[in-house]
Amino acid sequence: MENLSLFDTAADQAPTQLEITQAGTLNVVKMNFCGAENLSWQHLFSGFDSLHAITYSSGIGFVYRLLDLFKDAEIIFGCDEVISYSLQEIMAYQCKTIERLRETASKMKLDLVSRIKEGTLRFYVARSILSHEKIYLLSARNGRKRVVMGSANMSFSAFSGQQRENICYLDGDEAYAWYWDCYCGLRDESTDQIAKETLLYADDGDNLDELPIARTVRTRKALVLQPVADAQDEVRFSLDIKNLSTKFAPSVPKPDKKGKLMLSPEKIKSIRRQVVSNKEKEKELQSEYPQLEIFPDEKIARLNGKALNLSPERAEIAKDIDLFLKYMDGYKKFHGDVSGMQRRYYEFANWFFCTPFMAGMRDTAVRYNQNLLPYPVFGLVYGQSKAGKTSFLETLLKMMIGQKTKLAAPYFTRSSIENLKRTVKGAPIIVDDLTNARFSQHAIETIKNDDFGVAEQLVHYPAVVISANEDVKAVAQEVIRRTVICRVQAGLTNTEVMRSSVVRTVQREIGTAFYREYLRRMMEIVPDLQEEMKDESSESAPDILANSSRVLLEIFDEFTEIELPPYIRPLTLDDYFSEKVTGSYAIKTIRNAWKTSQASFDLSERTNELRYNAGATYEADRILKELPETLDAHKSRDWIIMDLDMAREFFGIPFKKSWLDRFRKR
Repeated sequence: MENLSLFDTAADQAPTQLEITQAGTLNVVKMNFCGAENLSWQHLFSGFDSLHAITYSSGIGFVYRLLDLFKDAEIIFGCDEVISYSLQEIMAYQCKTIERLRETASKMKLDLVSRIKEGTLRFYVARSILSHEKIYLLSARNGRKRVVMGSANMSFSAFSGQQRENICYLDGDEAYAWYWDCYCGLRDESTDQIAKETLLYADDGDNLDELPIARTVRTRKALVLQPVADAQDEVRFSLDIKNLSTKFAPSVPKPDKKGKLMLSPEKIKSIRRQVVSNKEKEKELQSEYPQLEIFPDEKIARLNGKALNLSPERAEIAKDIDLFLKYMDGYKKFHGDVSGMQRRYYEFANWFFCTPFMAGMRDTAVRYNQNLLPYPVFGLVYGQSKAGKTSFLETLLKMMIGQKTKLAAPYFTRSSIENLKRTVKGAPIIVDDLTNARFSQHAIETIKNDDFGVAEQLVHYPAVVISANEDVKAVAQEVIRRTVICRVQAGLTNTEVMRSSVVRTVQREIGTAFYREYLRRMMEIVPDLQEEMKDESSESAPDILANSSRVLLEIFDEFTEIELPPYIRPLTLDDYFSEKVTGSYAIKTIRNAWKTSQASFDLSERTNELRYNAGATYEADRILKELPETLDAHKSRDWIIMDLDMAREFFGIPFKKSWLDRFRKR
């Protein structure tokens, strides 16, 4: 058993209460040094009946071992990771603390609920900043009292002698009384109690109304939170460390199987060479890829460090519009659903132009506990080959920044994209011709990572736009609701592609005047949208895509005299994410099948069930992933089974058995 080195001290003329007597002064406990002892943690804490403690990072297993020594115990948990004490930080911290308490108790087969119900155990979690002291108040029925304080949190590593700690104890009533006042003040003003119901039922995200802070609000009827206003430097310092650590990670050798890393002067030199090499690569990326920074509050925009002229000439704007309309008019030569293709490409262009504002909108949404989904930062253009997907994306990027950089598919991995998103600013990163295998392996997890840029408070990172061919067979719901999807079903023949010169002409002549006018007008709107997000009483998220389409329509109307084509129209979030839009392929497939092959369907009024034979498992998967949850759809081999009534509503089909079908079954 490990021993601890402690200072045995006594309080001398200590203050009697925890208060700041005047501005800039501190309460300081004056002590006399009596000597040092070597003790085990059991010896230090034994001989007492009651424990009251404040701890920050803690080992829950050690906490439970310590509780075995006491008939009555009360512990306050703080957290060094919670810096600003915003509501979202408090909720996340309380969720995870309760989760750890519950899971560790289950592993150790401890019945915490019984002790809490009996009143012999009480847990509290912080909702505002605590003293950074680690205090352990020990008392016995015979009147013996002890205060243990210092740097040691309630963990085995702190109290086993494995790491250096400053641990002191004071015996006696006077010291105990002074620290007891400190403890009670912190508990009553800065914490919420964990109830037995919370340990039984509260789960991350499912029962937030059972969190300790929610129970406190129900008891008190109201609660005012005051986040720490002067913590910005600490937040930034903490994030800077994490960001720099992330940058160093690829250069640092991995530990061996036992987790040990042997360093030598040669390895340090090797790490240095790798860090320098990675910096050079980052500089190359920064020179190759654009840096578009937009500051809506200041009404300025910079491209590669130079201020953009946001008051372009009318003639330049009109020229860009004419070239864009000429480009879109070129799709009339395609074969297939041409009008649908134009509509979808225009919808995608509206989002594409709006993307430099999305990071700032998402940052505001996180700060004020709003939904991130209305502000997507991923786009997918996929469908049959020779549909002009790549040239369309290049043209949009040329209109934005005057260049058309793109990333080859083999370089697409989650780590490479996230590194690029920290390097590139504003203008979308285009990933060209991604295969289905690489999309499934890398893109899905990248898209689902809603946390990117949140902790670092990044406001200029770019959107990622992926182009893919028809082999992207299905897009799952968790991707659909985070991604602007443009599926095209029209194209040219090989010889038509060779003869077409519209793309080259437009890309050579089109400028950025149209987009700079768009930026100027959007920067008048976006600050108001961000202010709207701060209003907790608002029932819906500000629709930046609707505002973007309105700005585009205003510019088209103002700078061209021709009648605008029907695809240029007002848009809203529903045009991108309503169930009829995200399930468009499934709807079209089922409707066509019902018209041409009703034998593929089987329906039962008695069980309210519709069954559809998709003909192949992969096709069933593709359709199933587009169906909304309301259909309660599932799959059995090639068959898709769904709720009949809900299917009638979703597909707009009555799904009735014909008289001939009933006659044949007789």
